[in-house]
Amino acid sequence: MKKLMIAAAATGLAASAFAGLYGDVPNATHAWAVHDRNRPNPVKVVAEPGLPPSDAIILFDGTEKTFANWCSMKMEPTKWKLVDGTLESVKGAGYIRTKAEYGPNFQLHVEWATPVKVEGVGQGRGNSGVFLMNDFELQVLDSYETDPSKDPNPNPNYADGQASAIYGQNPPIVNASRGPGKWQTYDIVFHAPVWKDGKEIYPGTVTVFHNGVLTQDNWEYEGPTFHMKRTSKKQPAAKAPIAFQDHGNPVHFRNVWLREIPCRHANTTHGGPDVKEADVKALRDKIATELFKKIDTSKATADSVNQILEVISYSMEEPFCGAAKKICGDYLAQLEKMDAAALDKNKNAILSVKKSYDVLWRNNLLKECKLGKFIAKTVDQKGWLKKKK
Repeated sequence: MKKLMIAAAATGLAASAFAGLYGDVPNATHAWAVHDRNRPNPVKVVAEPGLPPSDAIILFDGTEKTFANWCSMKMEPTKWKLVDGTLESVKGAGYIRTKAEYGPNFQLHVEWATPVKVEGVGQGRGNSGVFLMNDFELQVLDSYETDPSKDPNPNPNYADGQASAIYGQNPPIVNASRGPGKWQTYDIVFHAPVWKDGKEIYPGTVTVFHNGVLTQDNWEYEGPTFHMKRTSKKQPAAKAPIAFQDHGNPVHFRNVWLREIPCRHANTTHGGPDVKEADVKALRDKIATELFKKIDTSKATADSVNQILEVISYSMEEPFCGAAKKICGDYLAQLEKMDAAALDKNKNAILSVKKSYDVLWRNNLLKECKLGKFIAKTVDQKGWLKKKK
């Protein structure tokens, strides 16, 4: 990165409408400074206990209206039932899916309950599944009595097929199951595999909290999930439905909502695995241009110096560097004419410029220059930063 020789200092009030230099500045792979107040704040979302977040897409809330969000896998009316505000699987009805498609990254909340009446063992007991983008199954099963510490195991099962398993791939970290008929929750964060030029560059991950307990910790998919066979890689669709499995057991679902979320691989301007220096530079130049328009270059204030130094922290292109040399040079001339009393009066302004200068110096954007020398000498002579005994 270019270095700027600025012969500068400043005076005047230090108050500024700009964010001000504080943390390490933007660089080739980060469009924003550390702790950058110019960086847009997140959108406000209301999240009350027990309720979906205010930006959630309600897939099913027990009403006829949201029951209409679902259909068969052939996009025909489903044979599943709406029973007491829940979706109930019907034997032989086939899977049920959302009519709309979602992805490739989302947060999904699902509540489910296996039958109160316990029948069968292992995979025959309250079996269903949550299918993410059609290809990735999170197992739903009555695994409450599955306990390998007991001999014999009351409900033997294979580990990668019990509740909260990534079916056929990864068992849950722990068995957090509740008893038959009791409502259980899955809170899922899903990121689909990312492909580029016909090759997978990111395998896709899933994190699952089962009844509030972490059971899948950023598991990387080996590919789509299958029964009885190993998987192979497959490029996913951009979007796909959420689906629930019919496995012949009357499993119930309720309170299903989803939030589409960004993928870190879509971020090309601030760190991350797919950051592009051209995109970073374009955004930095844009920010610098917007900030530069706000500067009143006709006034001799510390604000103008701090503002132009902030601008060049984003971009060292013209006209920013030329303006910085002129503004800082003009203010240095004023500062050099001040007597001791005037310097004391403008202590806060001078220290504010020192702060900005120190950030640029620390990030190698400034060489040794009159700005640094003058302020360092003045601050040292005045003892402004020395701790009082």
